[in-house]
Amino acid sequence: MTATAYETGYAPVNGLNLYFEGFSDSREAGEPLILLHGGLGSTGMFGEILPVLGHARRVIAVDLQAHGRTADIDRPLSVEAMAEDIATLMKYLGIERADAMGYSLGAAVALRLAIQHPDAVRKLVVASTAFRRDGWYPEVVAAMAQVGAESAEAMKPSPIYQTYARVAPRPEDWPVLLTKIGELLRKDYDWSAEVAAIQAPAMVVFGDADAIRPEHMVEFFQLLGGGRRDAGWDGAGMSQARLAILPGLTHYNIFSSAALAHAVTPFLDAPMPGERG
Repeated sequence: MTATAYETGYAPVNGLNLYFEGFSDSREAGEPLILLHGGLGSTGMFGEILPVLGHARRVIAVDLQAHGRTADIDRPLSVEAMAEDIATLMKYLGIERADAMGYSLGAAVALRLAIQHPDAVRKLVVASTAFRRDGWYPEVVAAMAQVGAESAEAMKPSPIYQTYARVAPRPEDWPVLLTKIGELLRKDYDWSAEVAAIQAPAMVVFGDADAIRPEHMVEFFQLLGGGRRDAGWDGAGMSQARLAILPGLTHYNIFSSAALAHAVTPFLDAPMPGERG
């Protein structure tokens, strides 16, 4: 099984030249899927699972502001603004509605897209992120608070920097990216009420050794309507929300795990509520 790039380019979006790549093994089949990477990453993070995600489906992977091949602009990094970027990109590509899936920072952007543009999201997959800042383990929150330009040099031996330096239009902006990411990570947030109002079928996915507290994972699922009652022998009491906790995975390897792709594809492939399979 392969997923080949059929469409690659830059879109003029809200002052950005937003980089995107389209993948599929059958461009015309299935619903489009917007795929969003984690913080400091790029579209390449999903390379190992694209063959599964791109089977009979059009996948559009995007490099977010200041990440990958998308150059930064004079604008703070904001999850809400990046969600607006994705909504504008969809209009540019002529996509009225798509499934949205993201990991970590990208999952937060996908979540905000569903909140800010509910008509644009058919199904939502949120992998390894929190809807409230205290959903992360305390030591993770503390580590986030230390991210900044002073971390730039120390991170240069890391694979994530090596990828950035290889594809970024201005590799010298690495300290700027870390400064902006640090500012974003230090902001408090709580999207509980907005998550509870999401109408799109949603799936939340975590590793069982994730950076998210297990009780927060369950609360996320419940806010989306899941885990509130017994489904019954016929499944009549089952909500349209789904929860997957994948064994043996952490926050730092879930995005490249085949288990993630195989967990989410049945959810994405299933008929919408009220539709026949």
